[in-house]
Amino acid sequence: MLYMKKKLIILPIFFICCASAFAKSDSLPWPPAKADEWYRNQEWPVGCNFVPSYAINQLEMWQDETFDLNTIDKELGLAQSLGFNTIRIYLHEILWQADKVGFKFKINQVLDIAKLHKMRVIITFFTNGGWYNAPKIGPQPAPRPGVHGSQWIQSPGTEAVNNPDRWPDLKKYVQDILRTYKNDSRILYWCLYNEPENLRLGCESMPLLREVFKWAREVKLSQPVSASIWIRPGYKPEKTILDVVAFICTHSDIITFHCYYGPEEMRTFIKMLRRFDRPLVCEEYMGRPNSTFEEIMPILKKENVGAISWGLVRGKCNFYLPWGHKPADPEPKVWFHDIFNPDGTPFSQEECDSVRVLTKDRKMKF
Repeated sequence: MLYMKKKLIILPIFFICCASAFAKSDSLPWPPAKADEWYRNQEWPVGCNFVPSYAINQLEMWQDETFDLNTIDKELGLAQSLGFNTIRIYLHEILWQADKVGFKFKINQVLDIAKLHKMRVIITFFTNGGWYNAPKIGPQPAPRPGVHGSQWIQSPGTEAVNNPDRWPDLKKYVQDILRTYKNDSRILYWCLYNEPENLRLGCESMPLLREVFKWAREVKLSQPVSASIWIRPGYKPEKTILDVVAFICTHSDIITFHCYYGPEEMRTFIKMLRRFDRPLVCEEYMGRPNSTFEEIMPILKKENVGAISWGLVRGKCNFYLPWGHKPADPEPKVWFHDIFNPDGTPFSQEECDSVRVLTKDRKMKF
């Protein structure tokens, strides 16, 4: 009974926070009619978060010493073979700070390869998800054996998130990338901040989140912008940061969210977010056995919600291991994320076949 009372209290407070967040900022989103028109002109966005198998983190994906277009081309071909039309990728500000021209050149190459595979790209700037926040250009740490995502890094990291003196440089970075690609049809939309209500390593994200949206609005983009909601308010109350979630829901052009749980929770989250009258994209899902393609993709397709799973090819990030896996634990019989081995063979042929059935027709039915 006490738990139910907590849920009943949380939801009214959530919507009060939404109204407050909207009133305090001048970063106004697209009108709902404009967002709806944009979405109706798209195919059903279906695809995956993409980290090449050779990369331990964002830096290793993009640095000159390790950047590998042939692997990217091969692995996006595997994504295309599933009927995927969308990939989500992560950037990092220290790559831009080290070599603005070279970094943007490599981004353009990836956009070109994605287009060759008939895929559009979601670009993500900042993320609170990560195991450490003091990255350096150069050789990256080796994978921690048996640990999921062991060397994934935050951007911009706790010190910069919590220090306004660092933000002018972040603004230059974000706006340079946005201005370069503000009218580029290869980009589906911009994810300005991933999981800002995830306070890992002490990131207090709300002030920076407000600024990032202002920076994006100043550029006057042709593509919509959003930030990713980590967990549905009320599902894990101790992890809900209501002002952050409220800001996202009232300032995003389209609403993006994560849900690694089963069908009931997915339906509940979608129903809650429908109140905001905006297109929805589930930007992360598929963590077997709780969240599977077979159970979740049909819900997302029926609801016209974008479906972006986590993981593609098993690689250095160990995304196939479950959260909390330890080096001494046995290899899992069921992968957590990822779909293919590096040689292109699938974890489950039956699973891939079911995905292809669902992606054969990507026309949304409103």
